[in-house]
Amino acid sequence: MSMGYKSLTLKLPTDYEEDQLRRRIQREIHTRDFSYQIERKSLDARKKDSIHWEVRVSVLSGEIKGNDPIPSPSLVIAYRKRKKKVVVVGSGPAGFFSAFVLQKAGFDTTLIERGSEVKKRAERIKALEETGEFNPIANYAFGEGGAGTFSDGKLTSRSKHMPKERRFILSSYIGAGAPEEVGYMAHPHLGSDRLKKIVGNLREEFQAIGGTMLFETPLEDLKIKNRKVIGASTPFGGMEADHFIVAPGHSAFDTYRMLIRRGVLFRTKDFAIGCRLEHPQELINRMQWGRESLPGVKAAEYRLTSKGDGVHPVYTFCMCPGGSVVQASAYENRNIVNGMSRYKRNGKYANAACVAGVNPDQLVGGETTPLQALDWLGGLEEDFHRFSGGFAAPFCTIQNFTDKTEPSAAADSSYSLGLKPARLWDLLPREVSRSIREGLKDFTRSLRGFETGITMGLESKTSSPIRVEREKNRLCAGFENLYVVGEGSGYAGGIMSSGADGIKAAMDIIEKDE
Repeated sequence: MSMGYKSLTLKLPTDYEEDQLRRRIQREIHTRDFSYQIERKSLDARKKDSIHWEVRVSVLSGEIKGNDPIPSPSLVIAYRKRKKKVVVVGSGPAGFFSAFVLQKAGFDTTLIERGSEVKKRAERIKALEETGEFNPIANYAFGEGGAGTFSDGKLTSRSKHMPKERRFILSSYIGAGAPEEVGYMAHPHLGSDRLKKIVGNLREEFQAIGGTMLFETPLEDLKIKNRKVIGASTPFGGMEADHFIVAPGHSAFDTYRMLIRRGVLFRTKDFAIGCRLEHPQELINRMQWGRESLPGVKAAEYRLTSKGDGVHPVYTFCMCPGGSVVQASAYENRNIVNGMSRYKRNGKYANAACVAGVNPDQLVGGETTPLQALDWLGGLEEDFHRFSGGFAAPFCTIQNFTDKTEPSAAADSSYSLGLKPARLWDLLPREVSRSIREGLKDFTRSLRGFETGITMGLESKTSSPIRVEREKNRLCAGFENLYVVGEGSGYAGGIMSSGADGIKAAMDIIEKDE
C-alpha cells in the first residue's frame, strides 16, 4: 500500500501527553493507522488565558490519498580515501563541524584547540567561580566546544540559507546524546550541563573515524608562501597541510592580530555592546504568563527591542531562563559577563544581555582600522576589570540606570564572584548608555515590574567588531587554501550559524578535491 502524507498544525495544552496528540491526529485524518513525526513545536503565549503549544506534525498513512512527503534536504558527504591533509584551528561549532565533515569525507584531519578538553575545563571553571582563580586555557571563552559549551547551548538561528547544514548539526547532536526535541522545538537549547557530555561524545566519534584532536595547542603563527599557507606553528612544533581552517571564536584577539600581521584582510563592522540584566525567574513568568509557573513549560523567556535613542537600536540577546550570570573573560586582566543555563532551566534567576548596536567608528570618533577596533574593545574590558579590582561585576538596578540614581550596596544575584555598586552608565560609552537608558524605559513600559531587576557588568561578545574579507567560496581574500570561519569570521553568530559556516567551508574543500 502506498503511503500518503499530510501536514497538520494542532493547538495543544502546555502539559499534553502523547496519547492526546495521537487522538487529535486520529480525529483529523479519521484513522488509527498512521505514524507521525513532530516537525515544529512553539509556545503561543499571546493570550495569557489561552497559552498553548502549537505543534506541526507530518503524518503518514495508507488512508491518506496522495501528497507524498517531500524529503527534507540532507547533507551528502562523499567518502573516499584522500591523500590531502587539513588542519583546523578551534573546537567550537565552526571548527569542530568543519573537521568532522572533512574526516567523514576521507581527509586526514587534525583539529587543534588552545584550551583544555571539556572535563578539565569544567573543573577549572568551577575553581574560577569558587575562588576567582583565572585559568588562561580553561575558562568560559576557551576550551573544548568553544564559548557555547558553557552558555546555554541555544540552537536557534534566523538564517534560512542552511537547511542541510542545520539538519546535519541537529542530527549529530541528537546522536551524541541531545534530546530528540532539539530537532523540532522552535527555540531549542541543549543546556550547559548536557553540552559537556555531548561535545565529549562528538570528540570520541571524530577520533573513532580517524580524526586527530590536540588540546592545549594554540596556533601561534602561519607560514605563507605565494598566497598559500604551507604550515602552522604551535608551541609543540609545526604542522603542514593542504588546507587550513581557522575558527577562532569571538574572543581570540591575539589570533586576529596574528592573522592581520600575516596579510589576512579584515574590516570593521557593526556590533553590539551593553550589560546583562537579571530578574527573579518567577517575576518573568508572571510578566509573560500571568502566573508563576506553567505545567509542561520550563521557564518564561523574553525578546525585547527598542529604537533606543533613535540612532543606536537596543535589544535583548541570549536570554537564559532559570540561568546564571558568569564571568566570560578570555584574559586575566579583563572583566566581561555572559549568561548560561542548564537543560532544565530551573534556576532561581533569569538573565539576558541588553545591548546597543554600534559601529567602531562611532565609538572611537573617526575611521577605525580593525586593529584599533580590537584595541578599543580590549581597553573597555580592561577598564571594567580595573574598576572592580578583579572579577566582581559592577552593578546597579535598572531603575538606577534609567534615573541616574546612586546604586544600593547589595543585591541578590546568581553571579558567584560578587557585585560592586557602580554608576554603570558612566562605565559604558556615552552613546551606548544613552541608547540603553531609552531602551530600558521602553522595556519597562512593555513588562510591568521590569525596572525592579538589576543590570550588571560588560556584555561585549555578542559578535566580533571586525569581519574577514572572503571570496564567494569562503576562502580568505588573496589566499588559495585559508579559511576563517564561524563567529571569529564576523559572518556567523551562535552555535547553528557558526557550525553551518564551518560545514560550508569543508564542503568547498571537498568539492575542490572531487
